[in-house]
Amino acid sequence: MVTGRHLCFRPLILLIAAVFIDVLSVSGFALAEAAQPPAPVTVPGRAEAGELGPRHAYTLNGVHAVDGRQGIAWEGGFCYVSGSTTLTRYDGDWNLAATALDPFSGFADEVNHIGDIDVYGGEIYAGVEYFMDGEARNIQIAVYDAGRLELKRTYAFDAASGQTEVSGIAVDPDSGSVWLCSWADGESGRYLYRYDLESGAYLGKHHLQPVPQWIQGIAYDDGWIYMTADDGNADLGEPDHVYRCRVDVSRTAWTVLPERTLDDVTLQGEVEGISFDREAGRMLVSYNRGAQIVLGMPKGFYQGYDHEIHEIFEYDRAQ
Repeated sequence: MVTGRHLCFRPLILLIAAVFIDVLSVSGFALAEAAQPPAPVTVPGRAEAGELGPRHAYTLNGVHAVDGRQGIAWEGGFCYVSGSTTLTRYDGDWNLAATALDPFSGFADEVNHIGDIDVYGGEIYAGVEYFMDGEARNIQIAVYDAGRLELKRTYAFDAASGQTEVSGIAVDPDSGSVWLCSWADGESGRYLYRYDLESGAYLGKHHLQPVPQWIQGIAYDDGWIYMTADDGNADLGEPDHVYRCRVDVSRTAWTVLPERTLDDVTLQGEVEGISFDREAGRMLVSYNRGAQIVLGMPKGFYQGYDHEIHEIFEYDRAQ
C-alpha cells in the first residue's frame, strides 16, 4: 500500500533527475567542444602546388672516364674532379689538363678526404675532413685556386651545428651561401648546413623533408639545391637518385622532391658528385663501379674487376 506521504516525493525526484540529465548534457557538449582539433594552419608554397614533377627532362648524351672518385664541378669550359686525396682538371674535350697530388698541403689539422666540390669565380670549394670507416673529424671548408689547384684559405667548421660528416659542398651566389651536406645517418644527414659565402661564418641549417638516404653530392642551380643519394642497393641492381629542394632561407624545413632516377648508368654502383654546365644545358653526375663499398670506403672488388672505374655521365636537359 502506497501512502500519500510517499507519493509526494515522486515529483521532486523526477525534477532532480531532469536537472541532472540537463547538467550532464551541457557538460558533455562542453567537453566535446574542448576536444575539437585546432583549425588547419595554412602553409604557403606547398610542393603539391605544381612542383612535384621534375623540373627538366634528361637524355644521356655521353660517358667520360676520369681520375677521381668523389666530386665534380664545371666552370668556364673546364671540369674539376676530386678524388679522395687528389684534385684534377679536364678541358672541354675531357683531356686531363692538370693534377694536384697533394691537396692537403697547408692544412693545420689532419685530413685525408675531399668530398663533392664546387667551383665559383675561379676558386674550387671543397668540404675536407679526416674520414675512416664511416666516421669523420676535422671538418672544414677549403678554397683552392682553380688554375693552380693550390690551397688558398680555409674556413672553420661549426661543430655546434650537429654535422658529423661532410660529403659535398655547393656555392649559392644568389643567397650568398655555401651549403654543406652530410652522408652520415641520423641527425647529421637530415639537414643542409649554411655558411656565409664572404666570411665563412655559420648561418644555420635547414631540415630536409623527407630525408634522402646517404647524400653524396650537392649543387646549386637557379634557386634549387640538387642532391645525389646513394640510396639504391647496387647488389640488387637498384638505381640511385637525384633529388632537389627549393632554397628559401626564411624557412627552417625544405620539401625534397625527386628529380631523376639514375637507371641508365653503365652499371649500378656508387653515385657521387653532381654539377651543371649551364651554358650547354647539361647535368653531370659522377659514378663509381667495380669496388665493394663498406662504411663509405672501398673494400675489395666485385667479380670481374681488379680496380674501381670512375665515370661522369653527361645528361642533356630540356624544360
